[in-house]
Amino acid sequence: MEDKRILYVSSEVVPYLAENEVSLQSYEFPKMINDIGGQIRIFMPRYGNINERRHQLHEVIRLSGMNLVVNDMDMPLIIKVASIPKERIQVYFIDNDEYFKRKATFTDEDGNLYPDNDERAIFFAKGVVETVKKLNWVPDVIHVQGWMASLLPVYLKHYYKNEGIFADTKIITSVYNLGFEGELDAELMNKMSFDNIDGKVLEGIKSPNYENLMKLTIDHSDGVIIGSEALNSTLTKYIETSEKPFLPFAPKDEINEVYTSFIKKHIL
Repeated sequence: MEDKRILYVSSEVVPYLAENEVSLQSYEFPKMINDIGGQIRIFMPRYGNINERRHQLHEVIRLSGMNLVVNDMDMPLIIKVASIPKERIQVYFIDNDEYFKRKATFTDEDGNLYPDNDERAIFFAKGVVETVKKLNWVPDVIHVQGWMASLLPVYLKHYYKNEGIFADTKIITSVYNLGFEGELDAELMNKMSFDNIDGKVLEGIKSPNYENLMKLTIDHSDGVIIGSEALNSTLTKYIETSEKPFLPFAPKDEINEVYTSFIKKHIL
């Protein structure tokens, strides 16, 4: 894995958000690759509950200033960066005042999903790709974790399909039980169709619940990792019958070896 470039795109990453299955793995995987000489970058949303002063986030002016179109609206892209203490790992934060200023991640104080979570996910996917293009940093592998990042494989395979920079890039998605209750906005399919993504591709998210979103992501990935020990049976079966190479759940003391072996044998 030495000198291989892996881009980690995650909904949540410690130490910037609380520990859970997604945020911990979104830290452990890049640290593992970094420790053995791989080149890594991490991208995550800059939610309003991330303490910028404590974590020393600062805006990268040369990367900011672009407008991204989401559902026919121009939304300014702000890029911030910080370093994980003691690890020499840079984390890039995708920010926008309209989508990410509120002081929470996915739900309001009553536990209701934010009604624009679908647009936030579209903005995040486009923001990551546009920033990587500006960095001119071509990843060998993109590893997606968490549902807020789940639209990235779809956009790469369709909206950005003619971008030569990603021609040889492979996509891995980790699938977890940590999803969301209910559904995203019912117009998600139409909003993605606005970006010239074929409606036939998106039929599975007519009901945009967590399972259907993950199935769409799996369909557009080159490999899948089962991130939860007791992943629900519907998603487990979908992964096993997808004909995609997949890595079964592995405990923490085994994951290092099987993860790198999976990438080398089945992805690269």
